[in-house]
Formats: sequence, structure tokens, C-alpha cells
Amino acid sequence: MARREKMTIPQRVGDPLEIDYSAPAADFGPLARDRIPVRSIRESDLRVLSAIDERITGRDRRDYFERKLAEAISESDLRVSLVAELDGQPVGFIMARVDLGEFGRMESAAVLDTIGIDPEFRGRGVGRALLTQLLVNLGSLRVDKILTEVDWFDGDLLGFLARCGFRPSTRLSFAYSVP
Repeated sequence: MARREKMTIPQRVGDPLEIDYSAPAADFGPLARDRIPVRSIRESDLRVLSAIDERITGRDRRDYFERKLAEAISESDLRVSLVAELDGQPVGFIMARVDLGEFGRMESAAVLDTIGIDPEFRGRGVGRALLTQLLVNLGSLRVDKILTEVDWFDGDLLGFLARCGFRPSTRLSFAYSVP
């Protein structure tokens, strides 16, 4: 007679064997994405998005945005780069890409590499609306993790991400300056 193994049922939420489908969705309050219209990014957004970014960073990064928009629009089948509008004008954006693995490890993750909210519209829920819609889009693609990197000294962005549930990763990024 074969020996029967006793099946154990995880007893606490967070146990790696348990999936908690009752956990609240990350919608950050009363449907932020319903109060502020969010749509897919378009090529015609380039000028406005680079202007918002320049107001935030103080630098002209139009070339960067040209590359990112080309990637988001023509090089990717997965549309996860979004724009938020108020009164018909873009006031914020979030750019992400789906990554099926890196460094030899397979995982379904998205990389959030750019987010910007026009300084005049901060504190109005624009960032939460963008992030909420991004989470909905990524959830439909069965992406289970979002990765990003943040400048340690960017307290506003660190605070926003922390309030939205982001936590430090178990991975460490290393840099080496080539002489």
C-alpha cells in the first residue's frame, strides 16, 4: 500500500501557497481612473508630454520621448503607455513595457520607466488614475509584478509609489563608473 501524504492547507494570507482572491483591488479609492480620463498614448502627444517633462525636470528630453513613443506605438503589441487628460488636455503620462524575463529568469513583469504629472495638476489624483488604469491593463495581460527604479533623492516620487503600495525590491541595482 502506498504511503499517503497529508495535504496541508496554508493557514495565513501571504503564505506562498495560498492565493488570496478576496484582497481588495488596487484602485486607490473611488475609481480614480473613472474621474480622470485615461487613454492610450498617441504619437501626437509628443510635444505636450515632453513639455510636461521639461517643467518637471528642467531639461529638454524630447529625443528620449521620441524614442519612447516610437517604442510604445510601433514596436510593441502591448499598449501599456497611457495619458491622463483634464478638460481635453494631457496633464500626465505613464510609460511601461511588458517584460517576460531578464537576467535568465522567466517572469511576467512590467517595467515602469517613465511617469510624469504636470506640476499644476499634482494632488488631483492624476497619478493614481494613471497607475490604476495601468494595473487594470497589466492584469488583463496576466502580468503579476511592476518593476521600476527611482532616484533615492526624489522624495515626491518615492512617497507617491509608497502610498500606492510599491515596496523596495529584494534585488539590488549596482553601478560601475567606467574610467
